[in-house]
Amino acid sequence: MEFIFMLTQNDVTAPTALELLEEVKEMGLRCVGCKDVGLDLGRYRELFRKMKNYDMKSFLEVVTYDENEHFRGVDLARKIGADYLIGGMPQYTEKTLGYLRERKSKLKCFPYIGEVVDHPCVLQGSIDHIIEDGEEAENMGVDGVNLLLYRYRGDQRTLLNEVTKNLRVPLIVAGSIRNFEQIQELKRKNIWAFTVGGAIFERKFVIDKGVREQITAILSKL
Repeated sequence: MEFIFMLTQNDVTAPTALELLEEVKEMGLRCVGCKDVGLDLGRYRELFRKMKNYDMKSFLEVVTYDENEHFRGVDLARKIGADYLIGGMPQYTEKTLGYLRERKSKLKCFPYIGEVVDHPCVLQGSIDHIIEDGEEAENMGVDGVNLLLYRYRGDQRTLLNEVTKNLRVPLIVAGSIRNFEQIQELKRKNIWAFTVGGAIFERKFVIDKGVREQITAILSKL
C-alpha cells in the first residue's frame, strides 16, 4: 500500500510546500502530491521538478467544481509534469479522458466517484450510486478511482466493502485519514494508496511531534 503525502491543508496547497518537501525528501517517501490551488505556476513547476529529482511519484489533485477551473487544473498537471491527476468531479471524467488522449498525455487519471459537494470536499449519495459511478469510470478507461471514503456521509465500512468487492481498478482513498486504525483498515482491504495531508500538520498521529515524526509513524504501519 502506498502512502501519498499531500502538501496541503484544508484542500489548498500549503504556501510552504517547497520547504516542506526539502524537510522530508530523504525519509523514504515514494509518493508526494498537492492540490491544484494555492501556488503560482512557477512554484508548482519548481515543486514538481524537485519531486522528480528526488525520484518521487507526483500527484496533483483537482478539487474545483466549475468546468473551466477543472480543466485549468488538468492543464496545470500537464504543464508541471505530474505523474498522476487525481480528483476532479465525476461529471467531467469522460471529457477529461478524451482531452488527455487527444494531447497524447501520459498522465494517469484517478477521478472522484459519487456525489462530491462542499469545500473541503465531502461524499454523499447512496452506495449503489457510488459503485455505479465507479463502474462507469472503469468502462471509460480510467487508471483508477479516488474515493473520499472517510468523508462519506453514510456507512463508511459498508462503502469500503462494496467498493473493494465490485471495482477492479486501483483505488486511492483520500481525505480525513486521521488515525492508525483507518490505515490498518485500508491495508486489510488491499487498497492501492491513501493520502494524508492536514492530519500530519495537525499532529494527529503522534501527539506533540513534528511533520517528520508523523510521517515516520505512518510509514512504520505499511
